[in-house]
Amino acid sequence: MKAVVLDGFGGLEALVFRDIPKPEPEIGTVVIKIKAFGINHAEMHMRRGEWAEAAPVSGIECVGVVDSCPGGEFKVGQKVAALMGGLGRTINGSYAEYTRVPATNVAVIESDLPWADLAAIPETYATAWTCLFRNLKIERGQTILIRGATSSFGLAAVNLAVNAGLTVIATARSEARFEKLKALGVSRVEIERPDLSKHIAEAKKLDAVLDLVGNSTLLDSLSMVRRDGKVCLAGWLGGLDPIVDFNPLLQMPSGVDFTFFGSFVFGTPEFPLSDVPLQQIAADIAAGNYSAKPSRIFRFDEIREAHRVMEAHEANGKMVVVHDE
Repeated sequence: MKAVVLDGFGGLEALVFRDIPKPEPEIGTVVIKIKAFGINHAEMHMRRGEWAEAAPVSGIECVGVVDSCPGGEFKVGQKVAALMGGLGRTINGSYAEYTRVPATNVAVIESDLPWADLAAIPETYATAWTCLFRNLKIERGQTILIRGATSSFGLAAVNLAVNAGLTVIATARSEARFEKLKALGVSRVEIERPDLSKHIAEAKKLDAVLDLVGNSTLLDSLSMVRRDGKVCLAGWLGGLDPIVDFNPLLQMPSGVDFTFFGSFVFGTPEFPLSDVPLQQIAADIAAGNYSAKPSRIFRFDEIREAHRVMEAHEANGKMVVVHDE
């Protein structure tokens, strides 16, 4: 089968097309014929050698049809989505014609949506839904700040939060992206900056902050929620550098809940993928409740260009790759 293999770590040249064996069926796993897959920042960090783990074949999510399932958890030919469970990190991922995924990391996603549209759902929406409804425990009528809202993850979170009846304040890198967020129903958009807490009236009054920028803005985010407010860190759009000399005694506000979510835990007993309503999310997208079209669609042989666009911050939403039929 055709696959994109990491030939060492580095730039776009590290993504090399090769023929490799199709994965064999194993009990407890599902072999999926991949129809399309999303592009994620994690894969860029893996390509550069900045991630703790990187499998020869990258890609942490996909949609497709079941090719084989020895354990009977899914039917051959069934439409499914798959994400994480070691995909792209400890086992070969989705940059290929087929992949083999732990059955715990596969979910049925029957829908008449095009494969490109379905490919925009798994990683971004499963992660955004978990951050909002499980970590932050959002409730209708609350006010939430979403930092890094024009990323694919951020746009999914905006869709979900607005639809759940929250007042959403969003941040973006530039004013050029304001209108896109306003069209999704956010109440206001702010320019992202490290000291945002000094520039918004809601500082110390917010119910929740979803921080996708990362360590460079985390302390600022913590300072903006009310007592019993919640902050969830779940992205690193601002880079992977740690917080230097972080001292909770001096820098953590009292009475504020700080939580983290990494999608690599999906499929574990504590975080079953079945907990995420992917089927309902697909139905809501089909019904027009969310604006979730991919921002760019690439062919399989355009994977390097997809990475170039991502690295240049030109994606402006979720990018997907679709296999030629």
